[in-house]
Amino acid sequence: MSRILLVDDEPSILSVLSTLLKAEGYDVVPIGDPTQAMDRLEKEDFDLLITDIRMTPITGMDLLRHAHEKKPMMSVLIMTAFGSVDTAVEALKMGAFDYITKPFKVDELLITVQRALEYHRTVQENVDLKTRLGAKYKFENIVAESDSMRRVCEMIERVAPTDTTVLITGESGTGKELVAKAIHAHSRRKDRKFLAINCAALPETLLESEMFGYVKGAFTGATANKEGLFEAAQGGTLFLDEIGSMPLSLQGKFLRALQEKEVRRVGGNETIPVDVRVLAATNVPLEELMTKGQFREDLYYRISVINITLKPLRERPEDIFPLINYIIQREYGDRTPPAITPEARQILEAYHWPGNVRELENAIKHALTFSTENKIIKEVLPARIVNSVQHQQLGQSSFSPLDQYKGKSLKAFLREKEKEYLQFVLSQTQGDKEKAAKELKISLATLYRKLPEPD
Repeated sequence: MSRILLVDDEPSILSVLSTLLKAEGYDVVPIGDPTQAMDRLEKEDFDLLITDIRMTPITGMDLLRHAHEKKPMMSVLIMTAFGSVDTAVEALKMGAFDYITKPFKVDELLITVQRALEYHRTVQENVDLKTRLGAKYKFENIVAESDSMRRVCEMIERVAPTDTTVLITGESGTGKELVAKAIHAHSRRKDRKFLAINCAALPETLLESEMFGYVKGAFTGATANKEGLFEAAQGGTLFLDEIGSMPLSLQGKFLRALQEKEVRRVGGNETIPVDVRVLAATNVPLEELMTKGQFREDLYYRISVINITLKPLRERPEDIFPLINYIIQREYGDRTPPAITPEARQILEAYHWPGNVRELENAIKHALTFSTENKIIKEVLPARIVNSVQHQQLGQSSFSPLDQYKGKSLKAFLREKEKEYLQFVLSQTQGDKEKAAKELKISLATLYRKLPEPD
């Protein structure tokens, strides 16, 4: 629903226009004080500003200048009771979309408002398109050294040009949404919207209204019609993450939307045709949910026309260091990337990565934050990763955990344990040294002195 800021210091005009525009389904914010309007423009977003030209202490031209500076994509209509060509031309030169002469004709006013809003939507869509084209989620950016990921890339190439529904399966953090975005980016729909929703993140009633929209009065708080994601993604792609969490009662309505290519808003009677490609993802095998009666069999076969499976990172170790190099290059750009010491490499290779690519990315960002002298050493890796690998190695050894300290002094042993604990506390505070110092009950200067020196 389009949002309009209406400004006029004549209460009668303000009331008439506000009632008229609200009757057309617009979200109208009427303000009689132009100073207050200036503040609202600073704090809130609007699709259209309609303002009278002659007001005090701030004029409509002042509001126009402010709007053009702060909200350059917002359309502006100027109202003038004088019909002055000079005033209208000056307003247009300053960026106004059009002007309205008082007294106005209702039909002409509504048409002008509609044209201004359509212009705003066009500008916004162009900005969205440029953002999507410049986004990092591109097919070329998928790291695929392992045979399994190369097969995934081949499947993306094959299915992207089609409108077939695709089910992407894999553990959390394996990159299911990245694959979905790559499919969209190489489809005929690439110039339209890609919208995503996590079915596990919303309660049933909210999920239904988000997907299908609702009509005014459908429930308490539904003060106006609202389009759902199916309508918003018209001509583009809708990605449903964790589709296995979709309630059974909603699965039937979703299946109908896929089959009939139409939706019905919550509380509405009319059907709305939609042209949307649906991609879905799950980290739980849907076959298991079907046997438990928690997922419809007919819906499963409808969404899994093509199935792309992403293996966990522990099953494709060939991708670990290519992914690390990609992450570091992305973070460093043209700067010289840091070297990874052999000890740190060994730990990164031995870790089982239960959080998959997402955990790997977070671990490398953590290491880059604490690295010095352009090197990634063991001490700057997250403590839980280092400890996990060390415990695993100790479990495979017949030696006592203290054997590694044989021949070393008590001071060396205590210093090593102190370093481990420092890294643990820093990882818990997300690298915030001031917070870590408070938890350790030491000064910030002392913490800096105790931080491990690079190799």
